[in-house]
Amino acid sequence: MADKVDPTQPPSIQIHTVDDMSRGRYSNLLLITHSTDEFLLDWILNSPNGSHLVSRIVVSPAHAKRIIEALTANLKQYEDKFGPVKLIEPNDHKFH
Repeated sequence: MADKVDPTQPPSIQIHTVDDMSRGRYSNLLLITHSTDEFLLDWILNSPNGSHLVSRIVVSPAHAKRIIEALTANLKQYEDKFGPVKLIEPNDHKFH
C-alpha cells in the first residue's frame, strides 16, 4: 500500500550537497543592496584579518519578503523558548 500524504504537513524536500557546503559558513555582517528586480545579500565575515565575502545570494523581491516573514516567525519562536535576544550596539563589535 502506498504511503498517504498528510495535507497538514509541508512536503519533504531532499537536498543533495557536497561536504564543504553542508558544513555551512559563519557570517557576522550582512550587506543588502537592491534593484527593481532583485535583492543582493552579501554575507560577510568581519574578523581581525579583515572583512571577507562568505557568500552572495541573489533573490527576487517576493522571495526577500518570504525570507523576512520566515525569519520573523522563527525569531519569535526562538525568543518564546529561550527569551529575548540581546542586540549588540555597533560600537561593541570591535575586536580586542
